[in-house]
Amino acid sequence: MPDKKACTIPPLPPFWAAVLDASYNGIIVIDCDGVIALYNQAARRIFGEGHTSFVGHHISDIRPGVWPSMRRIIQSGEPQIGLKLSLGDTTIIANRTPVVVDGQVQGLISVFQDISEYETITSELQTFQRLNHELEAIIESSYDGLYVADGNANTIRVNHSYERITGLRREQLIGRNMNDLVRERIFDHSVTLEVLEKKEPVTLLQQIKGDKQVMVTGTPIYDDGGDITFVVTNVRDITELNELRRKLETSERITSRYFQTLKENDGVEHVLQDMVIKSQRMMQVVRQATKVADADTSILLLGESGVGKSMLARLIHQIGRRKDRPFVKINCGTIPSSLMESELFGYEKGAFTGAVTAGKAGLIEAGHTGTVFLDEIAEIPPELQVKLLEIIEEKTFTRVGSNQPQKVDVRILAATNRDLAAMMRRGEFRQDLFYRLNVIPIAIPPLRERSEDIPALALNVLETFNREHATRKRLEPKVMDALNRYAYPGNVRELIHIMERMILLSDGDLLTLEDLPAEITGPACQPQNLDTEGLTLKESIAALEAQMIRQALEQTRSLAEAADRLRVHPTTLWRKMSRYAISSNIAKSQ
Repeated sequence: MPDKKACTIPPLPPFWAAVLDASYNGIIVIDCDGVIALYNQAARRIFGEGHTSFVGHHISDIRPGVWPSMRRIIQSGEPQIGLKLSLGDTTIIANRTPVVVDGQVQGLISVFQDISEYETITSELQTFQRLNHELEAIIESSYDGLYVADGNANTIRVNHSYERITGLRREQLIGRNMNDLVRERIFDHSVTLEVLEKKEPVTLLQQIKGDKQVMVTGTPIYDDGGDITFVVTNVRDITELNELRRKLETSERITSRYFQTLKENDGVEHVLQDMVIKSQRMMQVVRQATKVADADTSILLLGESGVGKSMLARLIHQIGRRKDRPFVKINCGTIPSSLMESELFGYEKGAFTGAVTAGKAGLIEAGHTGTVFLDEIAEIPPELQVKLLEIIEEKTFTRVGSNQPQKVDVRILAATNRDLAAMMRRGEFRQDLFYRLNVIPIAIPPLRERSEDIPALALNVLETFNREHATRKRLEPKVMDALNRYAYPGNVRELIHIMERMILLSDGDLLTLEDLPAEITGPACQPQNLDTEGLTLKESIAALEAQMIRQALEQTRSLAEAADRLRVHPTTLWRKMSRYAISSNIAKSQ
């Protein structure tokens, strides 16, 4: 504890008092009893005390609560440095140091500074750094290349996508003037120089080092005085687009010749109109079907319910050599098992109670010289499968109640949404019949795997309704977006029913989101669980992969973001999208 006699602090001479009053920092000096000996003008300004003098007052009179901590400093002789205090809206930093004379503590001096402005500057700097980091992330995540030059055509930055597209490294470009880069034939010409000359946005094709072609759009950035400070160039690789365009043009020429050939057959135009196919996968299915249409070989159509197996079967019949003969469709799933034999193969008179007196021809017999389409073939019980095998192998059958085989000339087309191979292994489907039917299997992809067909099918239903009812119904763009996002567990059949229901229940000519059923606009529009019944492991994995790709595209804004979410390279994603015929338009535009 300091000596009481040593606590007296003599008054300062006027000169030194004036010097301390001239200090920008606040200064308060107290003796060892807490009595204020000096309180300069900066202290009065910081504490908002105006011109009031507190010399001679105890420190607790003006700053309640600070005396205990100050007394500890006086008692211990230990200073307190860098103390941060809040005084309302003001933040100060204070250094409290004991005043020692001849080895005795005579009081304490507190020197403090208002750092509110520095706090504001620090906060603004942190905000600027955060925004700069966000801008950096946005620029680097852009799938398109970005090239930025200043008003003198000096390169100041390029992003990662620019390096990927052009094969040039940023170290080769940053700090270089565009005139030099053109002179060195790194670029054949410069959009930056044209923007600086014309003072307006410019788009052109550019050659990179003579072998890479890109499309560039330069946009000027002006300062307040109207001078160009930066030129921001957006760069897109069109080498890949040109290759895709070439392939598309080739495919369109092939498809055009193919349909021209098809239309030479009577009645094909109507079938093709009904099918409404735009996707390459369905084009391939139809091409495969047309190759075998003229043969008498059995064909097994595979696919989920509602994908269009019946329509494809009718197409095969109408472009084949039996087109002028009967086409008999038999849905095996709708015939009661107790009646199936008599319905398929017919019966003789008196074959069973209630039989027609003269007997009756069966459905297969009705297709003599033509085509019999057995839909849901998996529903035929094993005991009748042997009779069907006899028709395929021997061209004969026997009516119920008869023991006399009859000749029949039919081509058998069959369809199922079940895994016949698995049923065969379980003993539910005859092996010999399976191999007879499976000579030419044709798999029809579900609608969710050929999204290009969705707009065409929807518009076809709409146009047909308008034509038949003399209406002018049309779709709001958002409706088509919603239709494209839906998974369609019921496939084409479900899409047609959705469109018909929406058209019939709508009030006006413009069909909006409010006209869509809840399964499209509500939670049901989320990707559906995959129906893997009838699929091999390889097919199931492919279906899951396609679904995950669509889901990633729907939830992101670009292929790059989708690839990042799936943790694959964008090139790998593009290749898989091509394999599954997935359109890049699925990605959200935001």
